[in-house]
Amino acid sequence: MVSFRGASADAMAALTDLVGGVAEASAPVVSGDLFSAARTVRYEAALRRVVTDQSVPAEARSGLVGDLFNGKVDAATLGVLRDAAGRRWTRTRDLADALEQLGVIAAVRSVGLQADTLVDELFAVRQLVNRDHGLRDALSDPLRSVADKGALVDTLLTGKVLPTTVQLVKQALAGSYRTVVAALEDYERTAAQVQGEGVATVHVARPITESDQRRLAAALTRQYGRPVHLNIVVDAGVIGGMKVEIGDDVIDGTVLARLDDARRKIAG
Repeated sequence: MVSFRGASADAMAALTDLVGGVAEASAPVVSGDLFSAARTVRYEAALRRVVTDQSVPAEARSGLVGDLFNGKVDAATLGVLRDAAGRRWTRTRDLADALEQLGVIAAVRSVGLQADTLVDELFAVRQLVNRDHGLRDALSDPLRSVADKGALVDTLLTGKVLPTTVQLVKQALAGSYRTVVAALEDYERTAAQVQGEGVATVHVARPITESDQRRLAAALTRQYGRPVHLNIVVDAGVIGGMKVEIGDDVIDGTVLARLDDARRKIAG
């Protein structure tokens, strides 16, 4: 996920609480507004410099943003933007990155009890883009406009997944991340985090039963002290057992890993 340090981390924590108080009914509009504001701040260098300049009084920065966005965004969004402009940011780019992350959080809130479905769909789209080289090239082609890429996403996904999933996949095309896949992975983790969950990617040789998934999720929940959402990847390269990736941790219980371990012990 996007990492914030120092003052930016404090600002992001406060703004996350603020977005968490947005009514679910308003969240879809707030999400779109925040994504739009993030683009404006990211690409308007003069504005970005002014609203992150600590020599400018917080009230002036907040007032400038209020005047700029008043009447163009929802009232709840305007409150978030004014608050964000009045805070300290460690790096000038952090404000735009924070607004994008806050847009993802608002998007997750907009789906209510379907948040788990959103996480699953983002993962499925990420896997599709990873596997389909033609699709990945089309979505990363610098000669294709964002609108053209968005139309391709609509053709592939509209009516098959949640509207919010389509919204987030289109947002992943904005270019603020190194790749579309990296953006989707970050959004996926944010969506799980909003629910207080971690995300574990589980590589197996063949599909595992729902009961086995429940047992694995329960074991990981006990180990990490919070609920864990499982993403199952059927991987022909796994020879028996499974490999679990959660955060920076890798738990490799595959047969191949055990054989490699045995070889090292023999060689030692």
